[in-house]
Amino acid sequence: MARLARISLYPIKSLDPITVPGAEVGESGALDGDRRYAMTDAGGEYVNGKRTPAVHRLRTSFDRAANEVVVRKEGGSDAHRFDIDADRDRLVAYLSDHFGLDARLADADGGSYPDDTTLAGPTVISTATIEAVASWYPGLTAENVRRRFRANLEVDGVPAFWEDRLVGDHDHGVAFAVGDVTFTGVNPCQRCVVPSRDPYTGEESPTFRTTFIERREETLPDWVDTTRFDHYFRLMVNTTVSPAERGGEVRVGDDVRISGEERL
Repeated sequence: MARLARISLYPIKSLDPITVPGAEVGESGALDGDRRYAMTDAGGEYVNGKRTPAVHRLRTSFDRAANEVVVRKEGGSDAHRFDIDADRDRLVAYLSDHFGLDARLADADGGSYPDDTTLAGPTVISTATIEAVASWYPGLTAENVRRRFRANLEVDGVPAFWEDRLVGDHDHGVAFAVGDVTFTGVNPCQRCVVPSRDPYTGEESPTFRTTFIERREETLPDWVDTTRFDHYFRLMVNTTVSPAERGGEVRVGDDVRISGEERL
């Protein structure tokens, strides 16, 4: 039986995740607290993994109750704690020094800064998919793959690439319920340079993308609509959430049930 195994939130976009036992769907359609903050430059452009591998070399832990973040550099022991509100200037100064630019910290204030602003719902992947992708690369662990692809909802009790069942044709999404909340799967998520980099050091693997594309095409289930893949550097599923479902909560252990296709 399909079951929600893990919920990951990324309080500061592009930085480390936290895992939580439950999460509410916010008014934007994203999970509450996911990518609430985003690092930008003075011009408002994101400072993220697409822009610089220096993002990967920051380790963070986030206390949601206190709204505090602890930041240190990979391999270092010198950790700094910041209250996001009271210590905003000190945090921004730390980030500016790390990135070598005039950084800012934007606050969506109850909203989110998703990668896909049209499909702002949580992203979905299966545990078996993560393990399958890890097996394509010698020495790569499932946790390393999780951090490369950065999904919100992880489902177990299903085979690898099960989440591709949440993609309909170009005019339809696939409705599925997690506990009492219904989401709509829309398309397989297009990947950028980020998964090709080690999530802890930022070191890029020059063959990661090529290997991924080859193995993804080889392992694509025969029931998949290949017209939804203009290329095979796609993994996990983007979703949307109707306004009526927002405010609902999903929890680890919830059953996951596919309802069927619906017109977008």
